[in-house]
Amino acid sequence: MIRAEAADVPDDGALKTPDRLRRRASRLLSQLTTRSDRLITEGLAQVNARKWHYAVLASLQEYGPGSQAELSRRSGIYRSDMVGVLNELVERDLVERAPDPGDRRRNIIVISTQGRRHLRLLDKVLDDLHDELLAPLCPAERDQFVQLLTRLLDHHTQTS
Repeated sequence: MIRAEAADVPDDGALKTPDRLRRRASRLLSQLTTRSDRLITEGLAQVNARKWHYAVLASLQEYGPGSQAELSRRSGIYRSDMVGVLNELVERDLVERAPDPGDRRRNIIVISTQGRRHLRLLDKVLDDLHDELLAPLCPAERDQFVQLLTRLLDHHTQTS
């Protein structure tokens, strides 16, 4: 089996990746995504959190209470995985489940006061991690990079 990153193994301290590979946006995005995921996952683990915790808490803070299905759509977490994420957040008193007054068969999820505090901590942790990830870029370049990524993602999300 060939490892996907085998071409990037340092040789005498320098990367020996062929130029035609280094010019491919898809490859660069894939490699940066791998490194970004590792950085964010490890950084959040240091404060006993995961990316999905942040996604749910941010969604609740910005859009208010919602059902599990709504939270799944808002956050991009599969519905089948949402129950486990919510169970973790409930155990930590970061969210609360309450019966939906309009449909007693369904629960509404609400961010707790502790959840709002934890979200502020996670914002700070992620700000620091993003500073590390984007260290080679000046602030204007960082803003432009995020704008370009957003435009690309919005385009491909709308056309998919």
